[in-house]
Amino acid sequence: MGRWLGPSQGLSAHAETAKPAAMPRYALKVEYNGAPFAGWQRQADQPSVQGEIEAALAKLEPRAHTIAAAGRTDAGVHGRGQVAHCDMVKDWDPFRLSEALNYHLKPDPVAIVDAARVDDDWHARFSAVERQYLFRVLCRRAPATMEQGQVWRVSNPLDVAAMQEAADVLIGRHDFTTFRSVMCQAQSPVKTLDELRIEAHDTPAGPEVHFHVRARSFLHNQVRSFVGTLERVGAGSWTAQDVRAALEARDRAACGPVSPPQGLYLMRVGYPDDPFA
Repeated sequence: MGRWLGPSQGLSAHAETAKPAAMPRYALKVEYNGAPFAGWQRQADQPSVQGEIEAALAKLEPRAHTIAAAGRTDAGVHGRGQVAHCDMVKDWDPFRLSEALNYHLKPDPVAIVDAARVDDDWHARFSAVERQYLFRVLCRRAPATMEQGQVWRVSNPLDVAAMQEAADVLIGRHDFTTFRSVMCQAQSPVKTLDELRIEAHDTPAGPEVHFHVRARSFLHNQVRSFVGTLERVGAGSWTAQDVRAALEARDRAACGPVSPPQGLYLMRVGYPDDPFA
């Protein structure tokens, strides 16, 4: 899943927000196709979304740029409503800043869909109070063509009602050790899951199942672990009782298969005051 690192992980909040007071700060709403990238986070030898935006910023103001994002999505994960912030020397009009960045981001599948001036202490990551993800599963035997890289294709139909019954077990505050990657750096596996809603949709490519997931923050691979496990329920291999037992085991070995990153989208990041309103 999209990997959310809390304030206790990586750089401290103070270190990541420190900047000269005279530099205006801008919030950026970012959309990207994650297929060609090694993830959001800058990589030394692989393309990343962060790296492409920082390179575009350097075209506008030639210097080293470091931006921060609300969620550090993994390789192959997409962004519809990712939010980042940057600090500039020039006092840019937000619309002109977004237009200039989009010019320099071409032809990469990354776009700044909105920009806004924010307070100096506003932070894309630490000011966020909610993150919403969507996971798309295409149910058909034929390989995906137009949706390749955008969905997880499974060959079997899925029982949405059975999956929702099992998903309800996961909603609320729990120890989610079973559903987090062994590489997760979060200090605590306890999180509050506010929503895990599953819907069926008819599309031109075939039936899709959409998983809508919402929480303040997530563990590494938590959403993909949920989806992979619930797919087993939809296929008839697991029951809601099996999911409850897996949750209560607090053991990564009790998790079902982890879904691939294709099909996962960071849809929205919530703030006490929406900078783009």
